[in-house]
Amino acid sequence: MKLAYYPGCSLKGTSFEYEVSLLKVLEVLNIEIKEIPDWNCCGASAAHSINHNLSVALPARNLAIAENNGFENVLAPCAACSSRLKTANYELGSDDVLRKKITDSLDMPYNASLGVSNMLEFLLNAVGKENIKSHIKRPLNGIKVASYYGCLLVRPPKIMKFDDPENPVSMDELVSLTGATAVDYPYKTDCCGAINSLSKPDVVMALTGKVLYNIKEHGADLVVVACPLCHSNLDVRQREIERKYSERIGLPVIFITELLGLSFGLSPEELAIDGHMVNADKILQKILAASR
Repeated sequence: MKLAYYPGCSLKGTSFEYEVSLLKVLEVLNIEIKEIPDWNCCGASAAHSINHNLSVALPARNLAIAENNGFENVLAPCAACSSRLKTANYELGSDDVLRKKITDSLDMPYNASLGVSNMLEFLLNAVGKENIKSHIKRPLNGIKVASYYGCLLVRPPKIMKFDDPENPVSMDELVSLTGATAVDYPYKTDCCGAINSLSKPDVVMALTGKVLYNIKEHGADLVVVACPLCHSNLDVRQREIERKYSERIGLPVIFITELLGLSFGLSPEELAIDGHMVNADKILQKILAASR
């Protein structure tokens, strides 16, 4: 399988830890990816609310470049990016008139033949559970992990076609592979406030606070995500939420690739975990101590 990699804007900027840990994990798994040359922003999260043609053309350009370079599948680790690429694929594959309009504007053919995977799909379907298990050197026994899916990994179901849109379990399955205990709780697909982080921070703090306090009530040691925007709201906003509601949370929020990397025996430094806002030293010490 010739696999294209679409990092999107966040993995090259505010969520660099996601890319660092992703590349380290793929190195351990001996999986090669090639970054799409001259890729552009996919339009997440505002383009689709402003101009429909633009919202399709932006991700379509990346898909067309990948297809014309001989790739068969695209890995888009960011949940928002995978949503926009999958949506473009869906619309172009089901509307010949739209596809002609978009490809004419791009001056580039695209047959909508590519498969697009988010991080969880890729790990479970392309890499496989047995392959992942075979690389685990540091089982995370005794660690309680809450998986936060957010809105975009499994919705809308007719486009994403992945997991249960109301009660997804894919990330929990990956957590269990590491030896950690997957914590069940009711808000795993509730919205974190998304791009309202800057325009309506009070809304974000209310929504994210509800999720984080509920996770804490269910006894989790940390939270794992597969979305840069979710990570930003749960991690960066956590101290503000604590101040607003006068109750400490203290939950480290890491990417699923960082969790896998820890179970593969990689160090926190190699995975850039120290780049997050909420300090994870306490749980990392517990993980490292158990492996000695």
